[in-house]
Order: sequence, then C-alpha cells, then structure tokens
Amino acid sequence: MALKTNVLGYPRVGANRELKKVEEAYWAGKSTKEELLKTAAELRKGNWLLQKEAGIDLIPSNDFSFYDQTLDLSLCVGAIPERYNALKSDRLDLYFAMAHGFQKNGIDVTAMEMTKWFDTNYHYIVPEFTKDQKFTLVYNKAAEEFKEALDLGIKTKPVLIGPITYLLLGKEKEKGFNRVDLIDRLLPVYLEILRQLESLGAEYVQIDEPILSTDISEEIKNLYRRVYAEITKAIKLKIILATYFDSLADNTDLATDLNVDVLHIDLVRAPQQWKDVVARLKGNTVLSLGVVDGRNIWKNDFAQSLEIIENVRKQLGENRVIISTSCSLLHSPFDLDNEKNEKSLPAEVKRWMAFARQKVNEVVTLADLADIFPSEKAKSALKNNIADIENRRSSVLTNNEDVKKRIAGITPAFSQRKSPFATRIKEQRRVLNLPLFPTTTIGSFPQTVEVRSWRSKFKKGEITRAEYDRLLKGEIEKTIRKQEEIGLDVLVHGEAERNDMVEYFGEQLSGFAFTQNGWVQSYGSRCVKPPVIYGDVYRPNAMTIDWITYAQSLTDKPVKGMLTGPVTILQWSFVRNDQPRAVTMKQIALAIRDEVVDLEKAGIKVIQIDEPAVREGLPLRKSDRKAYLDNAVESFRISASGVKDETQIHTHMCYCEFNDIIEHIALMDADVITIECARSQMELLESFVKFKYPNEIGPGVYDIHSPRVPSVEEMVALMRKAAQVIAPSQLWVNPDCGLKTRGWAETEASLRNMVEAAKVLRR
Repeated sequence: MALKTNVLGYPRVGANRELKKVEEAYWAGKSTKEELLKTAAELRKGNWLLQKEAGIDLIPSNDFSFYDQTLDLSLCVGAIPERYNALKSDRLDLYFAMAHGFQKNGIDVTAMEMTKWFDTNYHYIVPEFTKDQKFTLVYNKAAEEFKEALDLGIKTKPVLIGPITYLLLGKEKEKGFNRVDLIDRLLPVYLEILRQLESLGAEYVQIDEPILSTDISEEIKNLYRRVYAEITKAIKLKIILATYFDSLADNTDLATDLNVDVLHIDLVRAPQQWKDVVARLKGNTVLSLGVVDGRNIWKNDFAQSLEIIENVRKQLGENRVIISTSCSLLHSPFDLDNEKNEKSLPAEVKRWMAFARQKVNEVVTLADLADIFPSEKAKSALKNNIADIENRRSSVLTNNEDVKKRIAGITPAFSQRKSPFATRIKEQRRVLNLPLFPTTTIGSFPQTVEVRSWRSKFKKGEITRAEYDRLLKGEIEKTIRKQEEIGLDVLVHGEAERNDMVEYFGEQLSGFAFTQNGWVQSYGSRCVKPPVIYGDVYRPNAMTIDWITYAQSLTDKPVKGMLTGPVTILQWSFVRNDQPRAVTMKQIALAIRDEVVDLEKAGIKVIQIDEPAVREGLPLRKSDRKAYLDNAVESFRISASGVKDETQIHTHMCYCEFNDIIEHIALMDADVITIECARSQMELLESFVKFKYPNEIGPGVYDIHSPRVPSVEEMVALMRKAAQVIAPSQLWVNPDCGLKTRGWAETEASLRNMVEAAKVLRR
C-alpha cells in the first residue's frame, strides 16, 4: 500500500503571473470585479486539478489569496480596524484597502502594517488588535473554497492559520492588554469555521502553527494545551497540525501531546528532528514527513529522503506515515518546464532543479518508491535522480579555486573602516555640506510601462545596445532634473536600467543562473524572480560605474551609488545547498567590496549598500542567532570597509521587525541607515529609547507601498516622534523604500510634501 501524500500549499499567482496582471488591472480600473474573480477561480481550479492528476491525496484549499492569508483570516473573523468602517459595504474593496490603503471619494485611510513571514521573503499583513476587540464570522472563505473544489469533484484539505499563531503574529494597537488573552473571543468564531467545514463533508483540515518552531513561553505552551483540547473535543475533523521552518526542539513534548490526528514536521530545515518526534508521538497520531523542500529549487535527493522515510516507517508502521512538502510551495516557482532559455539557465544547472510542479511529482514518486513494490516508473526516476545528484556534486560549474583562495585570505582588516564614525562623520559633513534633516530617496524611481518596454525590446534584440543606453540615459537625466526641481539634497539615478535589485547584480556576477518564469510572490501582486546561486561567486567586471558616474555628471548635488548588500543578495536568491550559506555570503561580500572601491575611485561620495533582508534571515531559534548575525555583520562590513573616511556609506532596511537585533545593526557601522517606519507610525523607534544608536538614521516618513499621498503635516508629526528619541543632527528625511512600483504623479506629490516637511523641521 502506497503511503499517503500531502502538499501544504501551492503557488497562487499562476504560471504566467495571471493573478498579478488581473489584480493590477482591477486596481487601475481597467478590469472588472467579475474578471478578477473569474481569473482567481481558474487559478484555483488549475492548481487542484494539477495535484489531483499527479496523485496527491491531501490537496490544499484556502491556500489561495488575493493578497495574503493572514489578511484573509483577519477579514473572515472580523478583525477589521475601525478606520475602514466606511468601506465595509464592498468586501473586496475593504480587503484591498486594508492591504494597501485607500485615498478616493473623500476617504483617506492608511494601510495595515506589513512585515516578513518568519524568515522568508514573503510579507504578511499584521493583524491589529484592540483591548475591546470583538470577533465575528464575516464570511467563511475556507468553506467557500472547499465547496468550490467539491463542485469540481475534488475533496480538498482546507488550510487555516492556527488561532495562536494568528494572535501572536498580530499587534496590540493600544496598551493595557495582551493579545493572546483574546483567544477566548476568537476561538468560538474559529470553531464555527471548522464546524461549517465539517458540515460540508471535509475530512481533514490543516492548521498551520509555525510558532511551534520558535521559542515560546510556558504561558503559550499552556495556552496551546487548552486551545487544542477545546478544538479536538468540539470537532470531528481530522486535524493536521503543521509546523515548519525549523525544528520543534523543546516544543516536541507539547506538539506530540496535543491529540491531533496528524503532526507535520519540516525535515528540510531540521532533518534529524524525526528521531525525537517519533520517540514521543502518542497513540495513533500520524506523522507527515516534510522531506521535499518547499523553499528552494534543488531536486530532492531521493536516497536521503528514502532513508528517513524507511526509518520512520519501521518505527511507526505503514499507516502512520505521510510524505509531504516541508512547507507550502508558495515559496517555489510554478513549473520548471516553462524554462527554455539555456543561455540564462544552462541545461546542466537546470538538470539539478525542481519547481512547484516537479516537487509535487517528487512527493508522489517518493511515496511510490517507499512502497514494497515500487512501480517501474518510480525505479527509473530513482536511477535518474541518483545520476543528477552526482552530476551536480562533481560539476566544474560549482567550483572556482581562485574564489576559495580569496575567501581563505580574508583578514580582520577587511571588515574595519579606517577611523571610527565620530571621525568619519566630520569629514563627510565637510565634503557633502548638507543641511539639517537632509532629504533623499531610497534608490529607485517609477519604472513606467515605457521603461519596461525598452528592456523587453532590448532583450528580444528589437533595439541595439546603443539605442537602449541612449533611452536609459534620457530617463536618468529626467530623474535627476526632477529631483533637483523637487529640492532633494542627495540624489539617486533612479535605477531605470535595473529589473530587480538582486537579479540585476546576479546577472553580472559569476556563479549565478537565471530563470525566465521563476516568479514567486513577495506580497500582494508583487512577484520576484530570484536568481539561482549554483557555484562560487565573483565579480568579473564593474557593474554600476557607468550609470552612476553619468548621473553624477549631470548635477552638482551628490548622487548615491546604489548597490545591494551580500546578505540580501543571498536571502533573495535560491542559494546552493551544497556548502554553508556563510561561505556563499562572504563570496558575495568580496564582489560587492570590489564595486564599492571602484565607485569611490570614480568620484562617488555617497554609496548605499541595501540590506533589507538582514532581519529576515534571522534564525527562528535564539540559540542559532549569534552565528548568523556575526556572519551577516562581518559580510556587510567586508563589502563596505574598503573606502576612505570621507566616503559616506548608507544602508537601507525595510518591512521587518529588528528591535531585537538593533545592537547588531549598529555593529554594521553604516554611516547612515534608512528604515521603514511609516506604517508602524515610528513604532520601530521604540528600541532607540533603550539603545543609543551611534550613527545617522533616516526613519521613513511615508509608505511607498500605498498609492496615497501623505500630507506635510503627517510627515512632520512622524519626524517629531523620531526627534524625541534621536538627536535632530542624526536624522535624515526619506520614504520607507524604493519608488519603483509607484506612478510619477503620486511620487512627485509625495516627495514635494516630504521636502516641505524637512523645511518645516529646519525652521
């Protein structure tokens, strides 16, 4: 009898980003609500049928979302902040307003806060809770989508974020209560969702509790015991309790005591945890083995996975083992078969890879191979898999001896600036001569349809390199002139030549490969196409010098050199898993260092090395964090420390909670850090009350992920909050993030208000 197969979730955006396209058309008024809903239904149907035809037993539903699954649950259970009351007549408009704000028809409301989903590059909308928070079942999305699949003849496994993870991922929006105390109000609504699923004929429900893979208090452990005792008593559904992204570790006893039908564990992030879990598993609880990596693009090593499966099956028996993905395939691209360009993705590298569709087949094949009598098809797949794994292991593409020697030659001096910040800042102020509250932007300016069309035409060979460069230089000059007119103090060239802040650099570094359609969702309609790091990394040639020096030649104001840092390039790529990530990070750091030194030689006085992903990569377990942070700080400093005192190094971080790592952020020793603060109303600056940040800082004063234009007064008020905890002489004025996704009209209006706000502050 073949083992059961399980997928925790599937990509939502479609093979060709159909969801992104129809959503953005809807927001722009170029598509109807009916068209949006029809496309969504087609994507869900396609995903369900794909998994059914592959042979998956436990097919997820309610893993689809227009924006984010956490926001979905907030809307379903009525956790809707009061500021959206005027929009409640239309559920979809309300939903999108919560996601990215609303400024129309006399209504002006800000978006809810957005931050990273654990240690991934996926963003979720942070639930907001008040002391008198009420929950009510606004609608049962899980039931609607279960019924939708049932009408197609597919009995799915609805997926829900667990009630405790949901509360812990939220924030109290006023003082005097603890959000977990809201569980007694939330749980009845949650149970009603489950009862309706039960009445529709659902057999299984997957409840995601990734918080169980983090450090939690005894209070939270006791809450888990009480809540799951109530859930298992109240419903007859078979509960799959899903944990992922790390080991259960000291929560193993807790998880195995919760009396759920199936416990899912991540055996990619924590391959050895099965031993402790199996030893503690109670009664007839089934174990779902997450052996197929949901977060990376490398083929599964069937031999390794089969060894784990066989060991677990020997101890638990045939009926208590399920083969699964490690986590949702949301974090994987859609289909490797869509990759046709061998120039950007060499055939040998492609041979080592698997996307979501291939991972579904890997799950089914592993279940087949684990059977007493595997099929001939499975046997053939195993033979091919062994050959592919060995080919990668021995390939000359993955190894470069010169890079390895350079890594071995890194000394402490590589990560030290010539002088301390107190000395450097005097030189920088003399050279740059900036006013109090200097204004700047984070780097990118709007990439219009026209700019994107130039890139497309150039890649297709429809225009020459000379024509493409001439068009881009025109766009750069337009961007410089616009910034001068607005009155910004430190300018940027606008990044018109760049596709993505990581992909652009990866295309110019050795050891990287690229996909044509390897899109993954970052948030809402925002999709990214992460590069693939398959080999040792180095910089063959300068990457940005020509564009930055051209921009600087157009103005007397300083223009920032714009680079992406080593931690972020690593975090936002699909990284090789055959050597320690810390080694790959340092290889990238040396490549960026070479570019920084060349920018300085070319006369660039301000260089920004963006590191928005430092907090994102933080291990979920505190015991693992020091090693990661030490490597991250050292790698950044290696990239930044090859310049003179008068060269000002900036960095940027956005959409992450980094109060708990503020001391390590300071150790990075950037002269200026710009951070996201607007959505949280400067909440991130609370850490500066306890920790005196030594260098200069630009807390973002407006949310660039929302189309609304903030007022001068709004931005002044945010900066005054900042000035209560940071000396005005240390403060910069800037947006939260880059402006690539915005339109020119709203960008110009917002930046004019921002510059005026700086003038008010100076007065």
